[in-house]
Amino acid sequence: MVSEIHRDAWGIPHLRAGSARELARVQGRVTARDRAWQLEVERHRAQGTSASFLGTDALAWDAFARRARLDDTAKRSFEALERRDPETADWVRAYVDGVNEELAADSAAPEFARVGLTPGRWQPWTPLGVWLATHILFAGFPAKLWREQAARHLGPEAVGLFATDGPGTSGSNGWLVSGERTTTGQAVIAGDPHRFIEDPGVYQQIHLSCPEFDVVGLAVPGIPGIAHFGHTGTVAWAITNAMADYQDLYRERLRRTGVGVEALGPDGVWRRASRHTETVEVAGSAGEETVEVEVIETERGPVIAGGPEGLDDGTPLAVSLRYPPRITEDLGFSALLPLLRARRVADVDRAFDVWAEPVNVVQAADTEGGLLHRVAGRVPVRSEVNRTRLVPAWEPGHEWRGWHETPRAGLTDGIAVMANQRGPATPLGVEFAPPHRADRITALLTEKDHWSPADMPVIHMDTQLASAGPLLACVAALEDLSPEGDRLKDTLLRWDRRMDADSTDAALYAAVRSAVVRQLAAHPAFAALTTAPAYPEVLLPWLNLVPRIGFALEHLLRAEELYGIDRAEAVRAAVEEVAAEEPVPRWGETHRLFSWRALPDTAEERPELSGDHDCVLCTTAVPGWSDMAARGPAARYVWDLARREDSLWVVPFGASGLPGSPHNRDQLPLWLRGDLVPVVTDFDQFSKESDV
Repeated sequence: MVSEIHRDAWGIPHLRAGSARELARVQGRVTARDRAWQLEVERHRAQGTSASFLGTDALAWDAFARRARLDDTAKRSFEALERRDPETADWVRAYVDGVNEELAADSAAPEFARVGLTPGRWQPWTPLGVWLATHILFAGFPAKLWREQAARHLGPEAVGLFATDGPGTSGSNGWLVSGERTTTGQAVIAGDPHRFIEDPGVYQQIHLSCPEFDVVGLAVPGIPGIAHFGHTGTVAWAITNAMADYQDLYRERLRRTGVGVEALGPDGVWRRASRHTETVEVAGSAGEETVEVEVIETERGPVIAGGPEGLDDGTPLAVSLRYPPRITEDLGFSALLPLLRARRVADVDRAFDVWAEPVNVVQAADTEGGLLHRVAGRVPVRSEVNRTRLVPAWEPGHEWRGWHETPRAGLTDGIAVMANQRGPATPLGVEFAPPHRADRITALLTEKDHWSPADMPVIHMDTQLASAGPLLACVAALEDLSPEGDRLKDTLLRWDRRMDADSTDAALYAAVRSAVVRQLAAHPAFAALTTAPAYPEVLLPWLNLVPRIGFALEHLLRAEELYGIDRAEAVRAAVEEVAAEEPVPRWGETHRLFSWRALPDTAEERPELSGDHDCVLCTTAVPGWSDMAARGPAARYVWDLARREDSLWVVPFGASGLPGSPHNRDQLPLWLRGDLVPVVTDFDQFSKESDV
């Protein structure tokens, strides 16, 4: 059979081939055709070589990638995959072959000429490196550095007080409605993954068809198959971040010897640590420069901060990172082919039994009424203190002792909702998202007895902000305000608590909230937390005081006592500050999309957004810092088990990563409005692009 690339009206690729292996090659080709620049950026990020063409702004990431051994872990994991699962390894090779075939042709992506770069060659393990680089920070291990700081300066109670229950790097909404609660009698799965909004997008709508399977879903560019969100016709699945804690940080005692570096182990014995230097090339206005990075690895894991001489500011500290793929040489890629071949929920369940990284909550349903709600991934069994703080490598009791069983859950009244809140993954995590999104989705689903796939965007776009309650209660208690302050108080208390782009009341609330955050952050009680030790730059966002206060504001306002801070006075000052300002604009005038691009474009459109961090429409601004939203729904999907053609999806920009393509931005207006694109699977309705 000739392999074929087809396109629908939105430029979404629909691929057909004679075998799973050949289909992987075609997927690699079409991904490189549509996303060549994105693939090149991701390959370099996985290798720690992106500063060679992106300059000094990328140096911090490259240094972290080298020290954390991302590329080496990917290479080891692929070699282990070849031994354990040669079929999947060969399938991944086929995808890489397709990428390389397409990259060898002249790329239409203008970014290459802009930086004077020629696309490089992918190695068989590059997809594993891209996966690891994408997810290494998902579990938020740098939060342990924050907890260490907070506990040292404020006491152990600060750990819970500042929990966001954290400014995480990811999240998602996901809900499963069983057939008894739908208009069709078959289940519906819907949701939206929340990530940093990147341009091109982090998800790729795609259709993969061969004699073995026919699957539509959202692929991660650079990764074969459809890992996170897929529909085979008879079974569909989706994931949310489980917020599990599965990475540990160890304080290391290191010393230099005549032959290298040694680390003190829990048995009191100094043992040789692996040590070498790597050179990072850095592009700049004066030409190429190089930076040497010392790479040290102990029996716990790679040293990602500090060294034998401590941190750059002289703090006597070295920190190693222990993460599962480095130990097991397994990134869970053996789940990818079985997912494509799945016909029933039981098949999806078995596939996720070998899932490794990151740890997710999975929801699935099939046409026979099967339902699944479980956690998937690898979480080590170890002491409780490992989960919350840095632990001393030289003391016993902090070793890993096997892996947790992954919990399962059922449905309540025919629905299951996950939005990173405490749920089935509770035993595996430390900090979770507040329950507001999950509670709101549940409340909306109970408003109707039966739901159709077409109803689901109403839930996607809900803007109610339940987390506003504590601050509004403080505002309500204020007395003796100025006339302007009283008017602002009355306005806030009448507000419908919806963060709509055209709402001036929402903008007033956000302005007061930000002012309160700044008032608290400036208080002397928190002075010791305003400057973090000289940790690597990649880790510093987790240690920034203003976002920490902004995302934990509910807890800080509700706490019985807050280090002697007069919170009522802080709220009063914030209200008066906002009341004295010029008229506040609409929420959408300041709450705009700020997408990440490897090469920034000053002329980039910044569309207005509704929503907020704790809304179902989760468009995350950082109170006290900026109203701009860098995180939000990286895709939306509705999987219909009654008729796959009634399923829906949308991404923030479009199917093509090529600037100037008609499909580079054609889905953005839909994404902003909450509309979705119909899923089409009939090849007779497509335009054939080419044979490959």
